[in-house]
Amino acid sequence: MVHPGPAHRAQRRLTAAEEAVLSIEHVIVKQPHDLGGGFEVGRVLPSRARRMVGPFIFFDHMGPVALAAGIPRDLDVRPHPHIGLSTVTYLFDGALTHRDSLGFHQEIRPGEVNWMVAGRGITHSERFEYARAHGARMHGVQAWVALPTGAEDTDPAFFHHAADDMPGWTEPGIRGRLIAGTAEGMTAPVRTHSPLFYMHLEMADQARRSVPADHEERAIYVAHGAVDVAGQRLAAGSMAVLTPATTVEIVAATGGAGLMVLGGAPIGERFLFWNFVSSSRERIEQAKEDWRMQRMKLPDGDSAEFTPLPGRPPTPDPAS
Repeated sequence: MVHPGPAHRAQRRLTAAEEAVLSIEHVIVKQPHDLGGGFEVGRVLPSRARRMVGPFIFFDHMGPVALAAGIPRDLDVRPHPHIGLSTVTYLFDGALTHRDSLGFHQEIRPGEVNWMVAGRGITHSERFEYARAHGARMHGVQAWVALPTGAEDTDPAFFHHAADDMPGWTEPGIRGRLIAGTAEGMTAPVRTHSPLFYMHLEMADQARRSVPADHEERAIYVAHGAVDVAGQRLAAGSMAVLTPATTVEIVAATGGAGLMVLGGAPIGERFLFWNFVSSSRERIEQAKEDWRMQRMKLPDGDSAEFTPLPGRPPTPDPAS
């Protein structure tokens, strides 16, 4: 009699908990962070569990919060510098006014993209001018994308893209928009410097879709509502960092959900201090000294004040 070997035995179906373990590397819950003036955001990246996802080195969730007309200017993000990264601002609700040292003055509204390449150095401000005049519900995300080593000192630049410029699609119970990069056969017009993707999904009650393994590192962030990721429930304010090379299914919980899905190719270790990102500790020290000595031009039309350099930690923190 021939006994069946391992290849012939019936495969046991994985439990939901086992599927989640195989599909999710980390779950990160946003932590409160005061930007100054009492305006608080939820910081997701960097975290102790994970410093970066692909080239994404920073991820802040703003709101939702109702701002009354006449709010003080203390809540604004005053002029401040960046090096070595691109910032991307994306809103679900409200409006922000951007000004920078290249002379750009741009209001951003929901579904639009402000993509600012800091490169060798730029300064900018983001102010709640619309909310101050009219009142507004503010809700959005700001992410930073670290530049690859060969592009860290590229010329600074700013790009604004209207919502209609972004590739969008619908499927049963789902509306999607590709904000940046390449995914699922689509490419966004935003200028990027390394392989990445960044998308916004609005999912109705019990809608489902998968996240393919097209990029080496990927994460799902729940901006509102809740979803089941490979059988594990994720509430608003949670990010699931996915296991590489696995296709992962998402199912929206009762009431639906809004998600940001992001990732890309890792670019290596980066040092992070305040608003400065670099592969070189020395470059960060130079940027700190340049800002301390006021060698960086302030934004056109917004140069009456600025954010001072924070206290001096022993060394920049590495991120990878």
